[in-house]
Amino acid sequence: MLKSKSAWLSGLALAGALMVSAGSAAADQIRIGIANFGEHPQLNAAIAGFKKALTDNGFVEGKDVVYTESHTNFDASLVPQMIAKLQAEQPKLIYTITTPVSQIAKKALAGSGIPIVFAAVTDPVAAKLVPSWDAGDEGMTGASDLQDVAAVMAFTKKLLPNAKRFGVPYNPGEANDVALIEKIKAAAPAAGFEVVEVGVDNVNDIQQRIASLAGKVDVIYGPASNLIQPAIAAVSAAARQAGIPVVNSDDSAVRNGTVPASFALNYTQVGMNAGNIAAEILKGKDPKTIAPSRPAYKDHMATISRKAMAAFGIEIPASMADCGCIVD
Repeated sequence: MLKSKSAWLSGLALAGALMVSAGSAAADQIRIGIANFGEHPQLNAAIAGFKKALTDNGFVEGKDVVYTESHTNFDASLVPQMIAKLQAEQPKLIYTITTPVSQIAKKALAGSGIPIVFAAVTDPVAAKLVPSWDAGDEGMTGASDLQDVAAVMAFTKKLLPNAKRFGVPYNPGEANDVALIEKIKAAAPAAGFEVVEVGVDNVNDIQQRIASLAGKVDVIYGPASNLIQPAIAAVSAAARQAGIPVVNSDDSAVRNGTVPASFALNYTQVGMNAGNIAAEILKGKDPKTIAPSRPAYKDHMATISRKAMAAFGIEIPASMADCGCIVD
């Protein structure tokens, strides 16, 4: 009887120790908030890449770190509420995706002591998230998705050798889009292009605005815009009616045969760039001393849809037949 009681007490002590150990492990986990603008393949890839980089740096999900993910379905008016909810959980860091979310988070979390790492921000300097490309700001830095527009134009010339007028629909109300337009204009002369821009501030205006480019441009570029990309199918449909080929900044619409071609940024890599920065911060580095990253040329890839090219009445140049980038 005494032996049985002793064994029972030992078992109870062991169970208690395990519970304390489990509670301690849970308490030691790092909490990270993820503030996304909305569900989209590029933005979701940026989250996946972020987590992968942190895992590679020794921050394993469920063991070392726990994430709280949230998004507002691209409704900017709901972003402050989303940030407040994430802040209430007292995370060690908040990961903000897109320029609007990052700008709102910067103001909302000022002085909170919670560092912010952004991603999918085209120009963090123009968006006033960081003071320059050489340094972060107080409590904030991150990974840009600044596409190499010169490389985009070089690809477009290979695909459409006779194209001279480069049409760009963009949202004039978004800092990302405005910054990208300026970079496209700066790169265009060396690439042999004239830029024709058209503002689109509402998805309902896409058909009319794209139709207005008929006869004025030889190709339309679909930028990495929070307004344009979710509606790229509508952009492509209107462009096809207008007889204008489309080169997109995202390959998913090419792979499903909606858009003829893309020269796309790998958003998983953008997320990994952000994750590597987050790991540095979690290990004690001051965000202010970390320069925002921007993708290298190797982080881009070309994709051509044989089906969509045919639908637009365009032949794939013989020089690109063996590019390894053609999908059916």
